[in-house]
Amino acid sequence: MNRNHLFVERRPEGDYAVRRPNSDRASAVCDTQAEAIDRARDLEPGTLPLVERVRNTNRGNPDKWRKP
Repeated sequence: MNRNHLFVERRPEGDYAVRRPNSDRASAVCDTQAEAIDRARDLEPGTLPLVERVRNTNRGNPDKWRKP
């Protein structure tokens, strides 16, 4: 995967991490998903962050995977 991609994922603590592929540590941790998305856009302008689905909607459910 391209190292320029960033992921926004919910942490067990309830906040949101901005991560690069295969990283052990987060590039940023934010209180809200919106703040994390904005921070990801600041870190990599011109790319869209990949965002974990975290709520139930009429179109889908939260993502089930977790980084081991």
